[in-house]
Amino acid sequence: MTKKKDNPAAEPVPTEAAAPVRLTSLSHGGGCGCKIAPGVLEKILAKTAPSVIPPQLLVGIETSDDAAVYQINDTQAIVATTDFFMPIVDDPFDFGRIAATNAISDIYAMGGTPLFALAIVGMPVNTLPMDTIRLILEGGESVCAKAGIPIAGGHTIDSIEPIYGLVAIGLVHPSNLRRNTGARPGDKLILGKGLGVGLYSAAFKKNMLAAHDYATMIASTTQLNTPGSTLGCLAGVHAMTDVTGFGLLGHLVEICKGSRVAAELDYAALPILPNALDYAAKGCITGASARNWSGYGEHVVLDPKRFGDVERALLTDPQTSGGLLIACAPELATEVLSIFLQQGFEHAAVIGEILDGEPQVRFTHPPKKRFKFSLPSPFKKA
Repeated sequence: MTKKKDNPAAEPVPTEAAAPVRLTSLSHGGGCGCKIAPGVLEKILAKTAPSVIPPQLLVGIETSDDAAVYQINDTQAIVATTDFFMPIVDDPFDFGRIAATNAISDIYAMGGTPLFALAIVGMPVNTLPMDTIRLILEGGESVCAKAGIPIAGGHTIDSIEPIYGLVAIGLVHPSNLRRNTGARPGDKLILGKGLGVGLYSAAFKKNMLAAHDYATMIASTTQLNTPGSTLGCLAGVHAMTDVTGFGLLGHLVEICKGSRVAAELDYAALPILPNALDYAAKGCITGASARNWSGYGEHVVLDPKRFGDVERALLTDPQTSGGLLIACAPELATEVLSIFLQQGFEHAAVIGEILDGEPQVRFTHPPKKRFKFSLPSPFKKA
């Protein structure tokens, strides 16, 4: 009896090899920096529209919000979102944790409470050891357990680059729903997490990120934005979103457009992760920063004599699993900050206010120290 030859087209099987593979070496982008640039995305979606828009669909694609919301009765609406990306770190467990935290945070950003999740898994099964893939999934499961929800299913494919994320489903009372619209002149702007995760990730890819800064990055990107559920119950919270791939400026511009208002930021008040600007000055900037600026720079007033490339890199920096951005009545600012601090968000700060005017972001206090960027500007061709 002749021996059967191996079928080269047979289904690939994950290798059991223990050879270390650097996850970030397998991806062309990482974390929320993988997002399609805002300007490009706007053009793609410009001529698309849902054929059916039932009255129960409270939030769709019209304002680029964090999740879709569908009302099922007088007291309940379903919040549904999906988020996935390529590795931002090499540790598989941490990658799973970051991706899951990022996805679930969209539920909190709408004022909702998560119910369950579905896993989205794309892995190069002939490249990554099975143990590595298992650790990615376990990292995601650990965050879901922390949020008190199960991963109830999902879908897997064999892909060239590692991809992981979740479909997250939640509930919100329709009156507690918060959108990235509704900001009012006089509102205070509050940011829940420090800025600079994308700069950290760029430094990590260049083997320049210090161990203590890596620990800071992991702590920030795996912190669930749980205050959102509480903040949604406060009538004085008028708008809410989370700052992710488009950076602080991009997501604030979305609030301004959706609310038909302007915003003024106090640069000196921005919470910035330790050493983030130093990494930017050394050229540790993601490619997403220039793409982001190209997409919405026309809506931002930055005095080139006071703001250099380093500062612009921070303001456009893609924040993987970034903080909540709140627009609230000024008399509520102290209570909002208290909610953040009680839940462990030590970087939460009032960073500006909403003004009357055309959708635009401008600044009051310029940087106290201007960092010198010695490399060619990443923004000149943007």
